[in-house]
Amino acid sequence: MKRRSFVKASLLTAASGAVIPQISKAAEALTKGDSEFYELRVYTLKNEHQQKLVEDYLKDAAIPALNKLGNKNIGVFTELKPLDQTKLYVLIPYNSWDDFLLVQNKLATDKIYQEAGAAYLNAPAAEPAYERIESSLLKAFAHMPKLQVPAKKLRIFELRRYEHASEAAGKKKLEMFNDAGEIDIFKRLGFNPVFFGETLIGPFRPNLIYMVTFDDMEAHDRHWKAFGSDPEWKKISTIPDYADAKLVSRITPTFLSPAAYSQI
Repeated sequence: MKRRSFVKASLLTAASGAVIPQISKAAEALTKGDSEFYELRVYTLKNEHQQKLVEDYLKDAAIPALNKLGNKNIGVFTELKPLDQTKLYVLIPYNSWDDFLLVQNKLATDKIYQEAGAAYLNAPAAEPAYERIESSLLKAFAHMPKLQVPAKKLRIFELRRYEHASEAAGKKKLEMFNDAGEIDIFKRLGFNPVFFGETLIGPFRPNLIYMVTFDDMEAHDRHWKAFGSDPEWKKISTIPDYADAKLVSRITPTFLSPAAYSQI
């Protein structure tokens, strides 16, 4: 073997030896189950007939089947003040990455689920059950790795999406929530956060999405006013690296009401 070829081969072998353990570590971190994963589905609907089809499917087929598989605390929400036919927001927690990958295969062989959801699952193309589904896959934040179900009472939910100008800005915002204590401020001020998730797959990336709850809109306004004037928040937000102008390019709030059968 010529010296140049030998050196090239040696470098490639060394590089692959360094990369493979890193890939293995990343895969292990993804699957070991320290943090939950969430599927956030948004159903766009044309009319009340479609809404009933989807809601009957969720209530009678999907939620019971998913619960049986170990997927608990599934949330279903309608828009608080829809401009037209409401969209349906569905939050499905998964215990691990493997759980997310295996659930659909298990549902495909579940005869009870298939029969209960037949009207939705077998809806003809001429009369579809929905217009479109927009799905995102989220990974729970390290500082809040599990979903928290709020007390069962009359309340509203706010789903907030923070979009970032770059992946680096998104990672910095994650650091702000996890390490700098932003999640702790939400909890201390009584926002009753349900989940915080980094969007791994979905539209408007890079972004993060979280859900907080309030008794009503007046309580919402009071809580956010208290957040903005909180001394700990002021201290964090004045750190130059954490300035929102650097990290957040758009905030999209959506106000939701839970369906009667929602488990959140």
